[in-house]
Amino acid sequence: MIGRAGLTGGIGAGKSAAARIFSDLGALVIDADELARQAVAPGSEGLEAIRASWPQVVNADGTLDRPALATLVFDDETARSALNEIVHPIVRRLAAEAEASAGPDQLIIHEVPLLFETGYAERCDKNVLVTAPRELRIARVTARSGWTPEEIERRMSAQIDPDEARKRADYVIENDGSFDDLRGQVRTIYELLSADVN
Repeated sequence: MIGRAGLTGGIGAGKSAAARIFSDLGALVIDADELARQAVAPGSEGLEAIRASWPQVVNADGTLDRPALATLVFDDETARSALNEIVHPIVRRLAAEAEASAGPDQLIIHEVPLLFETGYAERCDKNVLVTAPRELRIARVTARSGWTPEEIERRMSAQIDPDEARKRADYVIENDGSFDDLRGQVRTIYELLSADVN
């Protein structure tokens, strides 16, 4: 049986870096963000459903105005739930199609930003959390995005509390050191998860 693990972490924690290491080690990494982009690509059923609900967030060229959509749903729980009802089923279908390409006994890692919030964790055999101190996360995101600390704090507040995520995770990666430290922790967890698969 192919094993399935969820991988998550708050903004700036280093989830994507950990995902790349898992991939380098031989895991099939399925990026939920990338699948979500596919789900709302021009001409897709997802984008057409969004257009039906919020025509103002679809550009004249048929592409999604992501900043406008993000602004629309960020503080509106009803709109956010409606958007999730459009996108999540498509993402799950695309993820299942991606899983079908896995090799025999290949570890499958689902990289999902809202792993616990959306209930996706329940579909995984094990779940891995990447975490880092709040100040370090803010510094990382500031360096790569140009967002203000206030903007970053706002996005952090919309995500699960790190302490709650830690309670729900089977494995926790403390990404507060060097890249070599991160790679060593990921390798250890990869070996543990692979042993579970086999």
